[in-house]
Amino acid sequence: MTQTSPTEASPNPTGEPEGPTRDLSGVRRGPLIAGERVTITDPKGRRHSILLAEGATFHTAKGAISHDDLLGGPEGVVVTSVGGTKYLALRPLMSDYTVSMPRGAAVVYPKDAAQIVMGCDIFPGARVVEAGVGSGALSIALLRAIGPTGRLLSYERRADFAEIAERNVDNFLGGRHPGWEVRVGDLATDLGEDAVDRVVLDMLAPWECIEAVGGVLEPGGLVCCYVATTTQLGRTMDTIRAHTGFTEPTAAEHIVRDWHAEGLAIRPNHAGIGHTGFLVTARRLAPGVVTPARKRRPSPGAYGPDYHGPRPPGVVSDPAGE
Repeated sequence: MTQTSPTEASPNPTGEPEGPTRDLSGVRRGPLIAGERVTITDPKGRRHSILLAEGATFHTAKGAISHDDLLGGPEGVVVTSVGGTKYLALRPLMSDYTVSMPRGAAVVYPKDAAQIVMGCDIFPGARVVEAGVGSGALSIALLRAIGPTGRLLSYERRADFAEIAERNVDNFLGGRHPGWEVRVGDLATDLGEDAVDRVVLDMLAPWECIEAVGGVLEPGGLVCCYVATTTQLGRTMDTIRAHTGFTEPTAAEHIVRDWHAEGLAIRPNHAGIGHTGFLVTARRLAPGVVTPARKRRPSPGAYGPDYHGPRPPGVVSDPAGE
């Protein structure tokens, strides 16, 4: 999707009431007004993101579109450019917004954010910690899931990324979520001692934070690590095993493939969303309880002489004796 210049919208562009009366979902209803975004789609499926303003014009290859043709009307309408091309206008969904908003760092894609929210059982009122916040895409999904009574503490090592994330999240929600706090710092050293229900780590070396996370997670709470490479995947899982205070970690990647269905022509689309990252999850055990011993032995060579990472309890050398 292309987008107009990332001019900042006002913190509350929709005119919705501030404070506890807002539902903090980011969903707008009613007539389109200045200061909010709409997505217009041409007959070939090409999309453009427009920040509406009175008297403004959006220029396309098929002619200009006046913003005034949209302002005051409902979404789901069709507008015609000066060149005669028809465009469908709708408010962007959360998934549309997160992949088209201004970025400082790469975003967690909607398919992975959905798996995190469901797989980590993010619930209304939950106390959640995330690191790093990046451009704020995952923060938006987490804040919607925890609702007005939840708390999200987001760590980001880079102040410029934190600033971009705050602006993106505030613009989507129409204001600041009362339970959201962004801290510029390192979770591994700055986490504190307050108990939390869920931890999501989207960072280069999440294994550096496992010890700190284990100290604040409630028994039964979940940690989820989002990593991009297989080497990160292995190091993270072995660090969780070596900690002994978590259940056996699980890992998965999620791939989306769209389908074309028109009459008798039914086939997979040529384009899809392939590998973006791995999700590693584990649950915190009660204080003093250690992970039950696994009955399945590691694969031969798994912890041989060439392996230099953390070793799970009971694994001293290569199980095959090589």
